[in-house]
Amino acid sequence: MLRRDVPIKKLVVICGRTDMRKGIDSLVATVRLNYGLDPIEVGTLFLFCGRNKSRIKGLFFEGDGFCLISKRVLNGSFCWPSTPNEARQLSFEQYDRLLTGFSIDSSIKAGNT
Repeated sequence: MLRRDVPIKKLVVICGRTDMRKGIDSLVATVRLNYGLDPIEVGTLFLFCGRNKSRIKGLFFEGDGFCLISKRVLNGSFCWPSTPNEARQLSFEQYDRLLTGFSIDSSIKAGNT
């Protein structure tokens, strides 16, 4: 279970599809080997999604061990970024958008007027 004394400081979404049958050890290896990131960074939540975009997994290191969490929505799906082999750091606003079914990228583009 998530400890209340370890806050989430950083959010990283692993874009594209991840095999959702993977457990903690395989997801740790994916983060290290495929993306060159440190999964043992206290307070970092890594997010993964498979082909079925109604389920996501989260990998969180609390300092003394990993916590693997999952969420499945009953209706609809997550608007998951599909760029393969990319890991993106998210703001908390983007995280909120993702979990409520919206794209993490704004559809409004700033331009010269």
